[in-house]
Amino acid sequence: MLDRAAIALLRPALTGAARGLARVGIRADQVTLTGFAIGMAAAFAIATQHPLQGLTGIALSRLCDGLDGALARLTEPTDRGAFIDISLDFVFYASIPLAFAVADPAANALAAAALLAAFVGTTSTFLAFAVLAAQRGMASTAFPAKGIYYLGGLTEATETLTCFALMCLWPQHFAIFAWGFALLCVLTTVTRLWAGWSAFSSPR
Repeated sequence: MLDRAAIALLRPALTGAARGLARVGIRADQVTLTGFAIGMAAAFAIATQHPLQGLTGIALSRLCDGLDGALARLTEPTDRGAFIDISLDFVFYASIPLAFAVADPAANALAAAALLAAFVGTTSTFLAFAVLAAQRGMASTAFPAKGIYYLGGLTEATETLTCFALMCLWPQHFAIFAWGFALLCVLTTVTRLWAGWSAFSSPR
């Protein structure tokens, strides 16, 4: 819901930083992989009960996630880059609830499982819509620079990262945040199912 505004706000700074990376020969795929590695380190920090270090890693990882797209647009976007980017993003997002479950299984495991199940709903509807939209030649007017059709919703990247930040700042309340965000993800899944039902009801 907030991604469009966040992207517009951050785009000038990300583009400027990407120009600097391009000048020294850094490629978008390298930034993507670096960001993923930092994200996995963040998950490890959370799993070993260092949530504030984890929050720092999450922030750096998502900075890389913004930079790789900006860098790709300055050079030459590729299908390979888009594929790696979106695939590793979903692995990263799943790793954070899992890390909290590992950190305190008794308190967090059930809530983490519910949140991961809710993530399956949001990601599957997101990707299914993108595949069929590509087959029909549809383009997103809200996110034209994305490598695939970006279907928005109540819980997009900005909301998810905000929730992760709250979890890291107050890990003792992880279960409350996880159950609440899982409910919002369910609502997002429902709205995306309705969007797909409406968009693809007519024959090609």
